[in-house]
Amino acid sequence: MDAEDMSYHVGLPEEYRESAVDLYEEAFGQKFAVAIPSKEKRILFLKKSFILDYVIGAFNKGKLVGIAGFQTPEGSLTGGTTYSELLSQLGVIKGNWAAIIFNLYERKPAFKELIMDGIAVHSDARGKGVGSHLLTEIAKYAKEHEFNSVRLDVIDINIKAKILYERKGFRAVNTESYPYLKWLLGFSGSTTMELSVITD
Repeated sequence: MDAEDMSYHVGLPEEYRESAVDLYEEAFGQKFAVAIPSKEKRILFLKKSFILDYVIGAFNKGKLVGIAGFQTPEGSLTGGTTYSELLSQLGVIKGNWAAIIFNLYERKPAFKELIMDGIAVHSDARGKGVGSHLLTEIAKYAKEHEFNSVRLDVIDINIKAKILYERKGFRAVNTESYPYLKWLLGFSGSTTMELSVITD
């Protein structure tokens, strides 16, 4: 996979919805299994919830090999499913459980702040700089749209991701520890990181 064969675009055409969902499920399925244990139902949920305007896609010869979702005050990649739809898809008990878990992950952007809404790279494309370039594109998008900063949260067991974010200029601004939730979530803490994109 050569760099000259790669291209990056803001927003995805509808025909890439399924590929984007597959990438997201591969990267975050285990994390979201706490809320929705059934892979089939998770994929259905993602297909309905994805708003493809809020994602940057990495393409190699027309194939989607990476995505970087983001959230603004106007919307987010995963912002298309409502509480009522969760209840409709999962039933009252499982739907409310999923809503509680998703609420734990919920982050609202501050003024002029762009939030990362998940970055995922196809297994065949990892280690080739795709994730790094997607972060560059996110920063570029934020700057062009007059945001001041980009914010993300990285869980304590994802050491490689944290190293990548630090290399791209993100700095830790807060660390939360919740060891009492490790049995449920699979991790016991997270670090909030920020990247300033203000031009002097």
